[in-house]
Amino acid sequence: MQILHQILGGLMRRYKARVPDVDKVISVMIAEGIIRDADDIENDHIAFRTMGVPHLGIQSLEKIFLHHGYIRRDYYHFKEKKLDAYWYAPPDPALPRIFISELRVEDLSPETQRIIRSYTNEVSADPVLSLDLGDAGAVDTFLHSGLWRLPSLADFRALAEESEYASWAIYNRYYLNHFTISVHNLAAGYNNITAFNDFLERHGLVLNDSGGKYKESPDGLLLQSSTVAGMIEAEFAGGERARIAGSYVEFAERRVLPAFAGLPAQDITREHRREGFEAANANRIFESTYSSQTNKQ
Repeated sequence: MQILHQILGGLMRRYKARVPDVDKVISVMIAEGIIRDADDIENDHIAFRTMGVPHLGIQSLEKIFLHHGYIRRDYYHFKEKKLDAYWYAPPDPALPRIFISELRVEDLSPETQRIIRSYTNEVSADPVLSLDLGDAGAVDTFLHSGLWRLPSLADFRALAEESEYASWAIYNRYYLNHFTISVHNLAAGYNNITAFNDFLERHGLVLNDSGGKYKESPDGLLLQSSTVAGMIEAEFAGGERARIAGSYVEFAERRVLPAFAGLPAQDITREHRREGFEAANANRIFESTYSSQTNKQ
């Protein structure tokens, strides 16, 4: 379990360094007295974007987490965005769930496939198979290393015309896309998604409003929102530069299941709340890095 904690810690350190909204959210939560420090935050889940090509994708990345005790759970399909996904339950309820999505590359146009494969074909074997999964440092290095050459700006823009998920994944290459604050365990007055969204907007954070500023599952028990990804200055092959979408922060409210509605608040644990994910919610959350949202900043 210590190795897993080190792997997850490495992911979060680099993610925080890359996504300014993480520190901004944590700072305003501390300033308003919601938390004392970042360790008070329960991380609901972390998410990864991958490419569905030979040697890579879900089947490769999941090996790391399955090895360390995560359990694969429900499958999701996103027809419009041409994605597949699974979520994974942690070996300890104190750890975040994991959500891994994968672009269905073969469902894209021939030209888009050609561009993607011109990069991903540089990977000739599943890279996880050569990793010592018991070496936290080796896994951490892998999760933050480029698996193919730096893309050209022209290729990035061509991919974005058909799939902004594809362009994001080809450029970033690192896997971690976002982490998620569990809103339901915050102090009263901030422990529901509507109140927390209001708090975020008071402090100048821009929310993804695709499908509404929060997305609600049909059963009304899972509510999610997210910031719009900040724009970062990115360098492409040949030294070209452009501003592109980075990553974002997500927020989740998991309500108590009807069977446990009578439990005193102090007795409610993770097992009493709505589990899993909701495809319709996730479909909209993906758009936090899409130009339809980032152009609003």
